[in-house]
Amino acid sequence: MQKRAYNLILLLALALTGCNTLNKPTEATFVKASHQPESIQASESPIAKPTQPDTFETETSLETETLLAPETEGVESERPSQDLMERLRAGYQLTIPSNARIDTQIKWFASHQEYLTRVQERATPYLHFIVEEAEKRNMPTELVLLPIVESGFQPFAYSPGRAAGLWQFIPSTGKHFGLKQNWWYDGRRDVVAATQAALDYLSSLAQQFDGDWELALASYNAGAGTVQRAIKRNIKQGKPTDYWSLSLPKETMNYVPRLLAAAKVVGNPNQYGLTLSEIPNQPVFQQVDIESQLDIALAADMADISIEELYRFNPGFNRWATAPEGPHRLIIPIEKTDNFTQALAELDPEKRLRWTRYKIRSGDSLGAIARKHRTTTALLQQINKLKGNNIRAGKHLLIPVSTKQLDQYTHTADARLARKQNTKRSGNRITHQVQSGDTLWDIARRYNVSHQALARWNGISPRDTLRLGQTLVIWQPKGKPSNTIAQLSPFAAPPINSRSSLRYQVRRGDSLALIAQRFKVSVADLRKWNTLDEGYLQPGQRLQLFVDVTEQTL
Repeated sequence: MQKRAYNLILLLALALTGCNTLNKPTEATFVKASHQPESIQASESPIAKPTQPDTFETETSLETETLLAPETEGVESERPSQDLMERLRAGYQLTIPSNARIDTQIKWFASHQEYLTRVQERATPYLHFIVEEAEKRNMPTELVLLPIVESGFQPFAYSPGRAAGLWQFIPSTGKHFGLKQNWWYDGRRDVVAATQAALDYLSSLAQQFDGDWELALASYNAGAGTVQRAIKRNIKQGKPTDYWSLSLPKETMNYVPRLLAAAKVVGNPNQYGLTLSEIPNQPVFQQVDIESQLDIALAADMADISIEELYRFNPGFNRWATAPEGPHRLIIPIEKTDNFTQALAELDPEKRLRWTRYKIRSGDSLGAIARKHRTTTALLQQINKLKGNNIRAGKHLLIPVSTKQLDQYTHTADARLARKQNTKRSGNRITHQVQSGDTLWDIARRYNVSHQALARWNGISPRDTLRLGQTLVIWQPKGKPSNTIAQLSPFAAPPINSRSSLRYQVRRGDSLALIAQRFKVSVADLRKWNTLDEGYLQPGQRLQLFVDVTEQTL
């Protein structure tokens, strides 16, 4: 009897221990250079522009199906799956209706195996982290698939609506959820910070709509105010207030069905004639506390990975170094973390960045010096203990510079822009340097192109504010002249990338020779660009010039 009682107590103790082990959440950690881990703190309306087929049907049947992992019996059910995709499916919680809009989206996915393969490949480095973050919040893991709709799991995605990153935060919503955005760093593209912000945002929307995830998702796309107004309209008309009964913007009408379709396809790809690869159910990266600013190329060398791979894990950084004001952390592939942290701990603090001593010349300004050296005036002020922008010729400034040639930093904002602007398109390639008073619409009209195309060629949104001196690339259709006073000839496209287009108003006393000398171009080019005959120039006449900006001293 005593032996039986002892055995019973032992079994109870083991059962309680097992429960504690199974329910203990997985904590993410920073790895510091001193090898002491510390826990990560979560970061404090994105606009999505999903690529999707047209869907217009709004009728919903009452038939529903729930995508849940099948129940299993015995000890095997307690073992974690070795496939991350199975773990993701096991966390499904949403009840998905039988609906024509969803069916249309499923048909699209079912006919685009190559697209799904590309998306899964892009998602693989980030997916384990996102699944864990969703599980910590007890959120339906269908939401892990939302970047398929938002960005196709492209961390550098940027939409015409100015949304950026995997989760497509617009600037204002990103700032509201604590995502820093500055010259050095854009937290909307930071996989860790943006994922935490997006899931926090979705959680707050679900609470606002009493746990209705369909309304929460619609609000993530269209804004909670838009959804609330649609609900109020239906209440006044005596109609149901569920998502499927609401009249919402066309994009939002397709948005939720597309996510639910993606969930069904990922939940059972074989049913739709699709194939998804297994992904190891294990962390891919670790966050390392680097404590202060660090050159990206140097970090890549210490991690023994390419600069491009480091940017892929850390897409939030815009420049050749991490941000001086933080975040002071880098995402490192987990198998490289130990070597990186050891090398970082042994690194002389003065070698984190390379420095140059610059002698200030007459006519220099702090802003011009900062632009020339790909840095900011604020950083130059901080490093050189300057209280303002005043500098004196003959004095010296200490300036941080990249350890390698800038073209080796493959995913800086400048490098991404250069690739976009240098992409070959139809027509003649010309450049335009933004002048005071210019708007995107005015420039587009001047060159007979659409403002949407002009924005797309230059990696900006049609709503972005242009900067004085900013260089825009324009692909002008062949044989289609600009709307300038002196129309361009078909040969007007400059032969080199450093040329910029500008308009010059002839002054009293000007001659072709004087203007050519001033802008370091030839008289023959002036005549060709402006189809001029041998006649005299008239004061007030406007000329089109293509100047090499690297040679101008004015």
